[in-house]
Amino acid sequence: MPTGRFAPSPTGRLHLGNLRTAVVAWLYARVDDSPFLLRFEDLDSGSVRHRHYRTQAEDLAVLGLDWDEPVVNQSDRLECYREALDRLREQDLVYPCFCSRREIREAASAPNHGYRGHHYPGTCAGLSSRERTDRARERPAALRLRAGGTVRRINDELAGSHELTLDDFVVQRNDGTPAYHLAVVVDDAAQGVEMIVRADDLVESACRQIVLYDLLDLPRPTGYAHVPLVLAPDGARLAKRHGAVDLDDRRARGETPAQILGFLASSIGLCEPGEPVTAEDLLERFDRNRFVARAPYKPTILPPDFLSKVGETGRL
Repeated sequence: MPTGRFAPSPTGRLHLGNLRTAVVAWLYARVDDSPFLLRFEDLDSGSVRHRHYRTQAEDLAVLGLDWDEPVVNQSDRLECYREALDRLREQDLVYPCFCSRREIREAASAPNHGYRGHHYPGTCAGLSSRERTDRARERPAALRLRAGGTVRRINDELAGSHELTLDDFVVQRNDGTPAYHLAVVVDDAAQGVEMIVRADDLVESACRQIVLYDLLDLPRPTGYAHVPLVLAPDGARLAKRHGAVDLDDRRARGETPAQILGFLASSIGLCEPGEPVTAEDLLERFDRNRFVARAPYKPTILPPDFLSKVGETGRL
């Protein structure tokens, strides 16, 4: 019975794509009577809005999704991430990187840099102690993992097989904050999360995270299912500027939770179009093998009239 989780960042209301991913993650866990966990990825303190711990939990509950306590906040687990970084330092697996984003773009696009196809060209990997001291006077350093050239592959239930040649990726930002890849690996291992269900813009992240599981001697997840995105009519990620993109907006239009859940479920073939459903309805019908057999799923691009703002025309 693989433990599942949903791990949003409390930076705003959950939009329709977030909610659909949460529904699929919940179904994957609950269909086997497995634990389902809620974790807030709140390390980016500048973007976190404290009211959204509450609003996000409320939105999940409105749709009928439940979770097992306790709810975990990453901001309460900084010591765990520091311990993991210390283990990597002890093995000489990390090094300070002083590059700006602009420097990285320029170096990666230069000919014959030896890292063709990688996101980071290894600029700071071989700096001497003196060079590091000099660069540290100019700006604080991030920490990068020595992973350049490593190839990792995952077999994803929904997105198929993905292989990535890794660059030296960041495990601690230059403000001292643990980076996403490190924190999520430490947390998922600590919480016993075995089945990773999340949005498919993170499918390459799984390849990077596998390296960290191995280097930190942590158990890898048993499976992955990356759910396609829900996109705005212009193909961009959903944002407030697109109109009624979150649960509060939809309910203000007069739509019921059952209608909203029905739309999310029908968009990936879990119920009929226009059919109102409850979370329990979906759980009774959910067949993981059948759901996987219909993959790969395409992103859902919403029609313009669907996202018309409150008070304008257009309903489910």
